[in-house]
Amino acid sequence: MISWEQFIYFAIAAVFLWTIGAWAAWRQKSAIAYTATIAGLTVFFSFILMMWISLERPPLRTMGETRLWYSFFLPLAGIIVYSRWRYKWILTFSTLLAFVFICVNLFKPEIHSKTLMPALQSPWFAPHVIVYMFAYAVFGVATLMALWMLIKKKTPTSHLSPLTSLDDLVYVGLAFITIGMLFGALWAKEAWGHYWSWDPKETWAAITWLAYLLYIHYRQMPTHKPRLALCILLIAFLLLQMCWWGINYLPSAQGSSVHVYSTP
Repeated sequence: MISWEQFIYFAIAAVFLWTIGAWAAWRQKSAIAYTATIAGLTVFFSFILMMWISLERPPLRTMGETRLWYSFFLPLAGIIVYSRWRYKWILTFSTLLAFVFICVNLFKPEIHSKTLMPALQSPWFAPHVIVYMFAYAVFGVATLMALWMLIKKKTPTSHLSPLTSLDDLVYVGLAFITIGMLFGALWAKEAWGHYWSWDPKETWAAITWLAYLLYIHYRQMPTHKPRLALCILLIAFLLLQMCWWGINYLPSAQGSSVHVYSTP
């Protein structure tokens, strides 16, 4: 049976392959970039799958387990962006960001036992969290692109083409986060008898959703300013971090929120 003690070996192999993919992207060797990145994703997902079998539940209960999925989805989102727009730098940034989350998991895995509380045994639990983690990864890549544009692009007109690509990413991320919220509502109805209760996690999820919706609507305004749009996107990502793990430190969530991952 696989255990978290073996995670480091899968992580090293996956990061090594993702690094080769990132290098190949810079050297414009797209075939190697695809092959290495997909191979790394396969290695990493094999560990997730084996942990799923070993735990006899989806590894989604704790912050450490959700970071595992985030580390997987970042290079996946990176290779999707690379295949669509051929940004040479995107695989480097997605690999670096995945590496950071892998390191956090190595030093602070936050892994619990096989047991799931009754509420988490719903069939909606796994799709809700997996869809959310993919949306978070897409928004993470979008944030990297926004930072790159803020640093490298100097004039408003130079933003137009990259901003259109960025919009596409935000549309995808918002679509998945909306689906995740719907799955969560169905899960809540089954587990607690109501679709929405303004739990701290739900409140921050709604705030995050509205922030990305604000970006999309602001971008549709004829008089919008590209740099302000990018700043809105960065603020939305900060709100997403609050929704994901920041609520664990809110006094209002302690002992009352069913979404606090550190709850035993």
